[in-house]
Amino acid sequence: MKINALFWVYLVTAVLVILTVSSQLGTSFKWIFTGTLIGQLLLLTMVYKILTDDYETDKTFEDFYEDRPDLGK
Repeated sequence: MKINALFWVYLVTAVLVILTVSSQLGTSFKWIFTGTLIGQLLLLTMVYKILTDDYETDKTFEDFYEDRPDLGK
């Protein structure tokens, strides 16, 4: 099973939101610091996975914005 780049975006977002909420709930500094370090490693992994993802599209700059196709013509 191939894990795509969007999985990493969701994972990092969830980890950092949980970290933010737990810091407001009075979690000890040791756990917040450890979570921050893990979050930073996950963030670097996410950036690497996004930049090296094998994603191809048939869209060009001539297609302009997909949500407003009338603007490109």
